[in-house]
Amino acid sequence: MFEIIRSHERGRASFGWLNSRHTFSFGHYYNPRQMGFSKLRVINDDKVAPGAGFETHGHRNMEIISYVLNGAIAHRDSAGNQKVLPAGEFQLMSAGRGIYHSEYNASQQDKLAFLQIWIEPNQLDGQPEYQQKHFAEKPGLTTVITPDGRNGTLKIKQDASLSQFILPVQDTCLIPTLAHRCYYLHLIDGELELAGNRLTAGDGIKLSGIQELSVQAGTGPVRALWFDLPDISS
Repeated sequence: MFEIIRSHERGRASFGWLNSRHTFSFGHYYNPRQMGFSKLRVINDDKVAPGAGFETHGHRNMEIISYVLNGAIAHRDSAGNQKVLPAGEFQLMSAGRGIYHSEYNASQQDKLAFLQIWIEPNQLDGQPEYQQKHFAEKPGLTTVITPDGRNGTLKIKQDASLSQFILPVQDTCLIPTLAHRCYYLHLIDGELELAGNRLTAGDGIKLSGIQELSVQAGTGPVRALWFDLPDISS
């Protein structure tokens, strides 16, 4: 499989205080061709006005990842966690048997931009858990989330991993892959040449059945997220 989802093809939502782009079906946006990929269910690109945010709401049996691009999130949940998530940090909330939380722009002056990602778990109705960490921004793949929490990564309840991917201007990188796994790349910044196709900011690509992947940055530095996911039939 080799399928590109262009930024302009994503769903849109605007509520004044929130402008969002949905890679996969979410809320009022429904696209039967884009219901997720493998266990990856949601990638929302959210921009939140100063002081505004998502009021207290509930989740159950979902692994919810937040990655702040600009600004900071003020997080509060029913498990007693009260945190500020600044730009560059990853947050992983395992909803388990049920949790309520709120997310607000921590600033009264500056806009907040972040990615909200949902991955379906392989363990249901467990104890809700909260994790948060900053990882060094270095060239290449830096793994930030794994099934076993190895090497200081955040631990997810699924056979999946997430890496931040950084590539300097016009650099080339060979990404190791396995033919029986699924992969998804979400491009945050820059341009990326991949298998004869050029991706720009906001684009994503579904990949499966590939042995290796060579990518090259364009005229600007690349920042992306790389998902390693179970086979679609799993």
